[in-house]
Amino acid sequence: MLGAIVLAGSLLCSCGGSSSGQGPSGAATQSVPPAITATSALNGAVVVTLSAAPGAAVYYTVDGSTPTAQSQIYEAPFLVASNLTVKAIAQQGTATPSTVSSQAFTPNIPSGTLVWSDEFANASGSNAEPNPQVWTYDTGNSGFGNHELETYCAWASSTTPCSTANPSTYVGTDGYLHIAAQQPSPGVYTSARLKSQGLFSVQYGRIEFRALVPETQGFWPAAWLLGNNIVTVDWPASGEQDVLERVNAAKTPDWNEGSIHGVGFTGDNGLGTVFNFPSGQTAAQWHTYGMIWTKGSVAYYVDDPSHPYVTYTTADMSKLPGSVWPFDAGQSNFIILNLAIGGDWPGPPTSATPFPSEMLVDYVRVYTY
Repeated sequence: MLGAIVLAGSLLCSCGGSSSGQGPSGAATQSVPPAITATSALNGAVVVTLSAAPGAAVYYTVDGSTPTAQSQIYEAPFLVASNLTVKAIAQQGTATPSTVSSQAFTPNIPSGTLVWSDEFANASGSNAEPNPQVWTYDTGNSGFGNHELETYCAWASSTTPCSTANPSTYVGTDGYLHIAAQQPSPGVYTSARLKSQGLFSVQYGRIEFRALVPETQGFWPAAWLLGNNIVTVDWPASGEQDVLERVNAAKTPDWNEGSIHGVGFTGDNGLGTVFNFPSGQTAAQWHTYGMIWTKGSVAYYVDDPSHPYVTYTTADMSKLPGSVWPFDAGQSNFIILNLAIGGDWPGPPTSATPFPSEMLVDYVRVYTY
């Protein structure tokens, strides 16, 4: 989301090992090498997890180079859907870095193959929790850097103003993820912000969200990505990719904006492009919002991946003095789905803003490209 500042902790890897960094004689010991494990995703892709001793930092590469303490730090499991080699080292306290753990992956997956998805399936007969192996939450009413008005509520939160009787997010029996904007009392608003931070991340590919969003004064629905390294380099150095983002009531023509942000291109210097829907269409109808992310390039489309409405590349950085392209730095990005209320961009809701209102998401999918 435009100008967003985030947020919460990450899931660092852990498994057994010494924490002292010294042997019995007082000499520095060597850190235990990290483990590389892979779990199946779809059609030959895997999700890779790196684990090491409690408190150990893990550094890794995916380009075949030998990792060092200056390499990308591991923050979350990441999708592997292309031929590459993961190499990783661990650094435990004052111990010397570990030897290199290495694993090659050769899935040989054709372009355009579905390699990961959350279809929000629910056959339970009642509203269900979004998959806790994929989704966690930002919570509270800090304003999130934009002076927003909502309190974000996690699944099953009963802390006032959140309510289990009227949840802010759930997977319905209709097979959709529901994110509900509610007004439990005058001037009090609740909603939800789901994120895959610490649980799942992706670098490169075609990422799609099929969604239907509410359109009225004060609403700010979005589907977007942030770099896992936000916990170490902060925003905007982490990079931000806004795939679905719009505010307020429908216009004629109606619209969506696709943006990217990083050091040197935020706010008035941000790189954003408005997509105008064809005549008779609005964002309050079902649409597929997609991003094609390749090395040196981020492109956005609505409904038709063969016709992106904008493509940003590293060449755009030359137009913005001091800017740094953050999307090829080695880290994967996590996914965020949210419905904000109020804030600097949309402004506050009015008496005519309908509560409750919902953002619906049919699926989140990742394809090879």
